[in-house]
Amino acid sequence: MKKTLSIIALSIIGFGLVSCKKENKETQSPETIVTDSAAAGAPVITDSAAAPVTGEAAAPVSNAPSTSIALSESSFDFGKIKKGDKVEHVYEVTNTGKNPLIISEVKPGCGCTAPDFTKEPIMPGKKGKITLHFDFSSFDGNVQKYADVFANVEKAPIKLTFTANIQP
Repeated sequence: MKKTLSIIALSIIGFGLVSCKKENKETQSPETIVTDSAAAGAPVITDSAAAPVTGEAAAPVSNAPSTSIALSESSFDFGKIKKGDKVEHVYEVTNTGKNPLIISEVKPGCGCTAPDFTKEPIMPGKKGKITLHFDFSSFDGNVQKYADVFANVEKAPIKLTFTANIQP
């Protein structure tokens, strides 16, 4: 009985790692690469005309009126990272609209990414944070990952991306 449970548990863990690696290859396709002015150091302003959109249905957002948001950056490059490292990056958000900004969900594209974010409403002119924690223990080489941010902006979700070069 113990042997059977051990085999089932190992199978589930193995499946999780394989699905995460498969997703890694999928996120490197040209359709998911985000290029913007953040690479040049300029803040990215996301509102009704500028938010990246994915093909998925939007996560439920409260009945709060729409607002706009400015990101300190929408993509980040960790550079070279040793395999097995666990790192994090903080994306700063500023409410540039006239209504409170409510982040309802941050949905990572892979199980290797865990989000933390400002849960209380962010008042106009104030700042909040979205922290993405990454575990690179099952990756090699160049990796690109993302998380979708669902908030009360017209074109949600907003896509945050990061890249890294995983070294053995």
